Amino acid sequence: MNDRAGGRPVDASGQGAPRPPAQALFRRLVLINGLVFAAGTLVLALSPATVSSPVLLAEVPVLLVGLAVMLFANALLLRRSLAPLDALTTLMQRVDLLRTGDRLADSGNSDLTHLIDTFNAMLDRLEAERSASSAHALAAQEGERQRIARELHDEIGQSLTVVLLALKRVVDRAPADLCEELHGVQETVRASLDEVRQVARRLRPGVLEDLGLHAALSALATDLSRMGGIPVTRAVEPDHPALGADVELVLYRIAQESLTNIARHARATRAELSLTTEDGRLVLRISDNGRGGAGEDGAGIRGMRERALLIGARLSVDSPPGEGTHVRLVIPDPSDRSTLS
Repeated sequence: MNDRAGGRPVDASGQGAPRPPAQALFRRLVLINGLVFAAGTLVLALSPATVSSPVLLAEVPVLLVGLAVMLFANALLLRRSLAPLDALTTLMQRVDLLRTGDRLADSGNSDLTHLIDTFNAMLDRLEAERSASSAHALAAQEGERQRIARELHDEIGQSLTVVLLALKRVVDRAPADLCEELHGVQETVRASLDEVRQVARRLRPGVLEDLGLHAALSALATDLSRMGGIPVTRAVEPDHPALGADVELVLYRIAQESLTNIARHARATRAELSLTTEDGRLVLRISDNGRGGAGEDGAGIRGMRERALLIGARLSVDSPPGEGTHVRLVIPDPSDRSTLS
């Protein structure tokens, strides 16, 4: 709407609406150039220097010095005035929605305040939308994992169990020359059944639901030591603050992904896992002494960052070449977090 006096746009509260950034910037540039030219004109009018017509050779240096001073002053004022645009461009180039909190501070440049606030508000909106979409996607993923785990346990697991029982009856009645071969088949089926159960446990952490986070993290470390041959030093506090089921699931999945990466890629000889409370914050650490050198975030690390965002936590992955990989998850307020829904 417009006011009655001059048609200036006003907002719903009756206050004058901010000028468009392009118009505000145009006015600032005109004002800066006008002030520089006015100052140059004032100096020329008050100084004893004169310019003849035609210009004398001795007057040329005076003109060049005056022009140089005006150009320098104009460039300096414009550079300081447009500095927030450089900072805004730099932020645009490095912004990553998985690394939240990167905002452009208002330097007091009133003409660009509206532009800076609009960009920061856009980042807030994009991060909120990304977090919401990630929550839905991860919730669907967890639901699908549980469905597949149930089918593996109930269908394939039971079928293999029936096969084992049938083989046992066959072995009991088979001739002696076939018993050894049938025993080999039995061991193969039993190994397949163990693998199915192990896959089902990875898809659906029943130990987390039944025994809690402490036992689940200990089971992950034990699996890495037993299957990967990598000893894991554990330091999990049993008396950490009460956590919601979703927070425990995020902690478990990040620890699971980190330990899986150690087993597959790190070439490590030892690893460490700890869950401690520091200054009211819950801190999960997973580190190894492997080759390190992890470059750009892969799908696994990006998935870990998405999960961390869902509970308002900060995830850092430090992987200097030859010095192993160090994963650190910090939850500022573990007692007041909700995630997947």
